[in-house]
Amino acid sequence: MTWNERFALFTPLDAAALALMILSWIAISYIIENPPARHPSVSILTNRFRRDWMREMVTRQPRLFDSQVLSLMRQGTAFFASGTMIAIGGGLALIGNPEPLVDVAGDLSLINAPQVVWEIKLVVVLVVLSHAFLKFVWAHRLFGYCAILMAAVPNDPDDPAAYPRAAQAAEISITAARAFNKAMRATYFSLASAAWLLGAVPLIVATVLTVGMLWRREFASSSRKALLEVPHGDVSARPPKPV
Repeated sequence: MTWNERFALFTPLDAAALALMILSWIAISYIIENPPARHPSVSILTNRFRRDWMREMVTRQPRLFDSQVLSLMRQGTAFFASGTMIAIGGGLALIGNPEPLVDVAGDLSLINAPQVVWEIKLVVVLVVLSHAFLKFVWAHRLFGYCAILMAAVPNDPDDPAAYPRAAQAAEISITAARAFNKAMRATYFSLASAAWLLGAVPLIVATVLTVGMLWRREFASSSRKALLEVPHGDVSARPPKPV
């Protein structure tokens, strides 16, 4: 069977649903990372606190608390990377022996399709999961770089290198968090792409639900409201004014 014959097994609605998922993934990621100045996302709001954290670290003695926080971040990233790797291994095992999946998916979707259709759908899920895994690994590595920079910050606040190095550590931490957030979004969309096993309409529904969930968490959640609250007398905690 040629690739043209394989693609012919899918309907235009399948192609539209897959395109919608990919475009939605790209669009929501861009909006979260480049939000309007007057309505920042949770990801953008936490960046300010990461910079404040590194400035506070300069005068904190000892810095055991800071190392513990960074260690928790690395452990969480390693946990998700391991979980993603296990999921990829399970997906590869299903491609090698897809009969159980074909029987279950066929019963649920009432679609009598050749085995290659289910294999291609599984490959899509695995591609998205692989993207998530690579981002988790990169985030873990960046948190390691951040640890090195934090260790290089002088203990003396009057040292001219203290605050510039703290600022460098903050930017690396922000970059690591950005990679981690991208990996999490990829994980969400991998779950949405799994709905394609049930058909094109379930994929569209799962995509819309995933985008709605991500938008709510970043722009309309209680955590965002808490981040926007300004403690009494704390001028530095106020959101930056739009330029």
